[in-house]
Amino acid sequence: MVSFIELLVLGAIAGFTIFLGLPVAVLGVSERVKGFLNALAVGILLFLIVDVFGHAWDATTQTAVSAFRGEGSMGDAILYLILMFGGLTIGLLGLVFYERRFMGSAVGGVSATKLSTMIALGIGAHNLSEGLAIGQSYASGAIALAIVLVVGFGAHNSTEGFGIMAPLAGTKPKASFLTRVLLVGGAPTFLGTVLGSLFFSEAAYVLFLSLAGGALVYVTMMMFNVGRRQYSNILMMAGVFIGLTAGFLTDLIVSLGGA
Repeated sequence: MVSFIELLVLGAIAGFTIFLGLPVAVLGVSERVKGFLNALAVGILLFLIVDVFGHAWDATTQTAVSAFRGEGSMGDAILYLILMFGGLTIGLLGLVFYERRFMGSAVGGVSATKLSTMIALGIGAHNLSEGLAIGQSYASGAIALAIVLVVGFGAHNSTEGFGIMAPLAGTKPKASFLTRVLLVGGAPTFLGTVLGSLFFSEAAYVLFLSLAGGALVYVTMMMFNVGRRQYSNILMMAGVFIGLTAGFLTDLIVSLGGA
């Protein structure tokens, strides 16, 4: 059983692994290593998408089935469907809007530091929903899911430092600025974990999981598209396979530990 304090520590770790991307960006690694890390993160994210949406959809369908049998409220069933697809819409299309609104016009005329800050804000927005999903999973008693989310989100957050650092390539930003933008990207995971763990609402649980799932789909597609353009197909598929395998095995180990 994971205590509340241990959950907060895990939530902090999940968020602040984003700093692991900093030394790699500063010291530099080979293109093949970057490509493999990108593909590994994609594989982990694919597993998380299946796992997160699976839990959210299970709760939604159970409510709908209960209403259909006359054992539950039709209003609740409709509400859960709205929350499920509403969360998906906000998590996925919300980031698309953010990209078009801010990133589309930013590339040509905004400084590297401002562009890096915009990217960090976008990452922070979806990390907040991830933290909320972790906290709600814990509050609901789904400890295994909470730990799997911590491990998975922590692994993928460690790669997000690359995205935040990318616009700064060739520049010499101050250490204080680097720390600030990485905190903007990573700290919301911890904040969301705290807020989500304070109470449990199954409706909020569905909303937060679908929000996180939608954001994960967006990030995964972006990372995969970048990887396919820059790295070989064999390298990408090998990394995705290992990431998927690691996700399923982590879930199995956590489930066995909680049995």
